[in-house]
This record gives sequence, structure tokens and C-alpha cells, in this order.
Amino acid sequence: MKRLLVIGIGAGHPDYITMQAVKALNRVDVFFLMDKGQSKDKLIDLRREICARYITDRAYRFAEAHSPERERGEVDYIASVDELNRLKQQTFERLINDELSDGQCGGFLVWGDPALYDSTIRILQAILASGRCAFEFEVIPGITSVQALAAQHKVPLNSIGCSVEITTGRRLAAGQVSEAESLVVMLDGEEAYRRVADPATSIYWGAYLGTPDEILISGKLGDVADEIERVRKAARAEHGWIMDTYLLRRP
Repeated sequence: MKRLLVIGIGAGHPDYITMQAVKALNRVDVFFLMDKGQSKDKLIDLRREICARYITDRAYRFAEAHSPERERGEVDYIASVDELNRLKQQTFERLINDELSDGQCGGFLVWGDPALYDSTIRILQAILASGRCAFEFEVIPGITSVQALAAQHKVPLNSIGCSVEITTGRRLAAGQVSEAESLVVMLDGEEAYRRVADPATSIYWGAYLGTPDEILISGKLGDVADEIERVRKAARAEHGWIMDTYLLRRP
């Protein structure tokens, strides 16, 4: 039987790797790497660095494949994500069938934690349901950008006795959020914090968390929103991509 490990590798710093993840890395024969283009080579490089740093006395290799892209623009978001995952499922199936022998262990190195805004678990479950591949898999949790953000800003995610909501920029822009006092926003491509009416709302923003390119800005929205937008656009232009997260706290 083939075995797969879905390993959360943290939000960007090699030191974010847990001891459980280190032990998992040392069980893997083949690591599957999804190439997202030259602008995101650093994401592949970090995965290779983690393996080189933590794997000891074990032979392993990498199997790379092109990562499909989600269709952008004026399209139905849910439908475009479903199509993206269908294409990824085909890629994953090919890697598992062609690159992994019976009795071997394959590894997916997932940025952050596999349970938070990542589709690897969902895709593997769909493959098993299709019956086209047979394998067992385990999930190893990782430190998320949400945890890294709070740590770098030295703030708790929640106020005493209050709730926290984790959502996307798309839902914030559409007003599809609760009345939670603390709101963590991920996957925001359109500066959705601009839609928050109260300028006294506190924002704790971070990009490229845990990496040498890390950027942190905090303050009242009315004071720092323009700065975040300027810095964010400059960073995207420089790197070709941006991965940011922020915490909003009602006054």
C-alpha cells in the first residue's frame, strides 16, 4: 500500500517546522512539488531547504509538476475553484501513480497548515472516492500565517471572552462576516479592509510572514490604510506575488 503524508511546513520560516513534521519528513521517499512559476520559486526553494535541513540519513527525491492556475476575472468563483481542484486532482493522481511505488511514502509539503484554506486534503479524499488510486494518508499540522501574524505583532487573536472569525477578503468585501470582535482576513487580493467603515478599527497586517521579506504594519485603519496599500502594491511589483494576512479588531 502506498502512503502519503500531508505535512504542514509553517508560514515561511524553517524554524516553524514542528518536531512532528521533522519526524514525518524523515519517513518520505518522494516529495511532490507543485511549480507555480518563476515568480514563486522561493516557495519551492524553501521546501527544498527544509528537507535539506531536517532529513538525516535517508535517501529521498523530488517529483515536480506544473500547478494549474485558477481562472481569474469575471467568472463564478466557486466554479473556478472546483475546476482548479479537478485539474489538481488529475495532477496528483498522475504523481501518485507514476512516481510512487507500492510500499513507498510520498509527501506533500503544505504552506502553513493543511486544514486552513488549503485543498490538498479535499483533493486526496476525492481521489480515494474515485477509486483510481489506492493509498493511505496522514495529516501533520503546521504553524499558520494567522499564528505567525499574532506572534510577530505580539497580540492575542482574541479579546477576553470574545470570539474570532477567520474569513477571506472576498467575504469581507461582500459584507459576509459576523459581528465577531476580532476578524482574521486571508486571501485578500483587493484591499478589502478599505470596506470597513469605522476608521478606529485596529489592523495588524503582515506580508511574507516568517520569510526574510517579512513586512509588518499596525495601527488604526484611518491612519495606516493608505500606507498598507502603498507598501502592498510595491511589494507585489517587486516579488511578482504577495501573501498577506491581517487581523481587524473592533474598537
